[in-house]
Amino acid sequence: MYVKDVTVQNQVGLHARPATYFIQKANEFKSSIWVEKDERKVNAKSLLGVLSLGIMGDTNIRIIASGADEEKAVSDLVKLVESGFAD
Repeated sequence: MYVKDVTVQNQVGLHARPATYFIQKANEFKSSIWVEKDERKVNAKSLLGVLSLGIMGDTNIRIIASGADEEKAVSDLVKLVESGFAD
């Protein structure tokens, strides 16, 4: 298991478009990946799950992965969040 905390940089947080980018990136990996906010953990590959967390800008989240490519999965997702979901 590999875990890393990150602060959501973009002002609007993980609304529909950034959340879609996030789950698309998460689905590129074989590992099981979760996003945790305030002790609530959801599947990072589920759009409804990620949206249900109501993640706003300047919110700390934890990205957790378990599997063959767990470190790369967490690292790539952290980079995406830190970029503010810039293309």
